[in-house]
Amino acid sequence: MTEKLYFSKALKDDHIFRLTDDTGMLQHSKYALPDPNHGYTTDDNARALIMALMLYGRFKKKEYLDLVYRYASFLLNAQNDSGKFKNFMGYDRKWLEEEGSEDCFGRCLWALGYALSNDNTPTGVKQGLSSILKNAMPHVTGLNWLRAKAYSIIGLSCLENKDTTRLVFQIAQSLCSQYDEHRDGEWKWFEENVTYCNNVLPWSLLAAYRVTGEKRFWEVAGESLQFLESITFKDGYFKPVGCDGWLPKGGKIAEFDEQTVEACEAVLTYMEAYEITKDKRFLKKAKKCHAWYEGANSKGISLIDSETGGCYDGLTPQGLNLNMGAESLVSYIISYLKISEIE
Repeated sequence: MTEKLYFSKALKDDHIFRLTDDTGMLQHSKYALPDPNHGYTTDDNARALIMALMLYGRFKKKEYLDLVYRYASFLLNAQNDSGKFKNFMGYDRKWLEEEGSEDCFGRCLWALGYALSNDNTPTGVKQGLSSILKNAMPHVTGLNWLRAKAYSIIGLSCLENKDTTRLVFQIAQSLCSQYDEHRDGEWKWFEENVTYCNNVLPWSLLAAYRVTGEKRFWEVAGESLQFLESITFKDGYFKPVGCDGWLPKGGKIAEFDEQTVEACEAVLTYMEAYEITKDKRFLKKAKKCHAWYEGANSKGISLIDSETGGCYDGLTPQGLNLNMGAESLVSYIISYLKISEIE
């Protein structure tokens, strides 16, 4: 496999604009058709905000800046009176819940931290997002779920001020404590199962190490990432843990379905490690993870639709899941933009 594989397809943005309407980015598609039946999620629009800022930073097109405003406005609407976030919204713009998951909260903090630290975010948008973050902050120390903590660390690590660094240190310590509780012999992981969005856990500790300098965070990040590598790189290419059964401790790894978000977060993890160390081994791993989208995978097929620029929703035992939803699209574009920064 060539490390230039990610240049085999020029970035195409048609599906972004088809999947985005006046409210925000729709959650799902039926094949290439945006599917209003499933409405929107804050999860998707938070990550879409990161994507839009990356696109605007790279290409400086007004239509990408318009997306920044659209997705940021969605986050404003999603925050409830307590400062937490609703997640699921119907196509009729009516919220389907009063409060979303902790994972949703963490992904919102990731997007807020990224946007507030980004030079391309307009001043007025930063002011609005700063207000959202201020309202959310009282809930950070009360988070219980691992991935919610990890996403929060990643977002807060972007800000690098005294208060956020203190919080990063505190939350990262709790991740390390949970790692110590579950680490056992060859099992070097944070819980009794390897499930979804796995790379975000070592990635968050790499980010915590970057802003605090705490060696323990680096050690746990490195050990857990190496364990994850032993599972996901067995055959020389990236193969994420399948969502149809995951990997229970002492059990058998699920071969499928392989999810698109896993490749993106693996890219971001290895790029974080590369930016800290300048060790090209991490860069090589990042390239292999991105190449998963373009054919360096267990099925040997590209997940990118050449007509629309959309990304198929994963790999199944039969091949492609031919739907092209928001999570897959945003994951691919973030991965593409991040990996191509190095060229």
